[in-house]
Amino acid sequence: MQARRAASPYPWTDEFEAVVREIVGPLADDVDRAGRFPSEGVRALGEAGLPALLLSRESGGAGAGLREGAQVIERLAGACGSTAMVLLMHYSALSVLDRYAPDDVRRDIAAGRHLSTLAFSERGSRSHFWAPVGTATPDGTDTVCLDAQKSWVTSAGQADSYVWSSKPVQEDGVMSLWLVPGGSAGLEVHGEYDGFGLRGNASSPMSAKAVRVPRTALLGADGEGLTTALDAVLPCFLVLSAAFSLGVTETLLGLTATHLRDTRLEHLDQTLAQQPLTRHQFAQLRLSADSLRAMMGETLTALENGRPEATLRVLQIKALAAETAAAVADGAMRLCGGSAFRRETGLERRFRDALAARVMAPTTEALHDFCGRTELGLPLFEEAR
Repeated sequence: MQARRAASPYPWTDEFEAVVREIVGPLADDVDRAGRFPSEGVRALGEAGLPALLLSRESGGAGAGLREGAQVIERLAGACGSTAMVLLMHYSALSVLDRYAPDDVRRDIAAGRHLSTLAFSERGSRSHFWAPVGTATPDGTDTVCLDAQKSWVTSAGQADSYVWSSKPVQEDGVMSLWLVPGGSAGLEVHGEYDGFGLRGNASSPMSAKAVRVPRTALLGADGEGLTTALDAVLPCFLVLSAAFSLGVTETLLGLTATHLRDTRLEHLDQTLAQQPLTRHQFAQLRLSADSLRAMMGETLTALENGRPEATLRVLQIKALAAETAAAVADGAMRLCGGSAFRRETGLERRFRDALAARVMAPTTEALHDFCGRTELGLPLFEEAR
């Protein structure tokens, strides 16, 4: 696993910050309460050029690397987890599209007119994304029919395209990847997402019933989709997922610190921050967050320099970030007490969003297994070989 070293300027332009400050942040509570897709924020990010941040310069993008992508996702996650997840999944899809998508799709992405996402997890294999059960069946010489039951697809019904996994058409291997246009006949979204957290990311089941796509929609070679997923998609998704968790973690700590400084125990004429046990507990949360940030820097550096431990670090970082975010979220709720349960504090929304990374494939448990396999010289996906 290797990441392209960034060649672009620092991506946090004034325009990007304005989008977060004036659109994404102010609408975050409404997006969460209504469980609606953050269309305004996604559109504004497109106009600011953020969807093309990780697109190569040859394709008309900014040519940035994962370090810059992580900074953007971290910033967005602190403001609106749903918007951040939509862009995160677009970036993950982009790791494939930049290599294999047609020129017109890449031009639209570069212009901020095309939103994509991954469609990997399936009802039949659940979080085992590396083992699709959906099929791609020949339909004449130039077309294939896709049939599948996808269990979770971010931006379902909202994306312009899906990077879709299936069993190979005819070659050996376990997976092939396809570019499926959002409006394809036979493609169906099953119900609106009504979840615990990330309530606006439109993560719903989807099905494909005889969805016809040309053979040229194949992204890479037939049967080589798992290799593409491991080399391109997985590093991007895992690192940016960790950045998402870090962004939520930092915002939780900021909100908690403000509460501890501003809330007084009137009978003692002291703030909560002046209580030794409170300071001790907050310091532990801060240490966890700082440890995660240090590990994030180490992971990015290992990727950029092609170090031998890069694969292990990439597998470790999402597991560490997911559990850190969950622990800090729980600690923040405890420190802030009953106030944390009121929506207006912003803590309970971040608490719910913080728990998502644990269960998004690959789950923390799966990543721990992968890390053990890597260190012990075993294949990551034994059943897929």
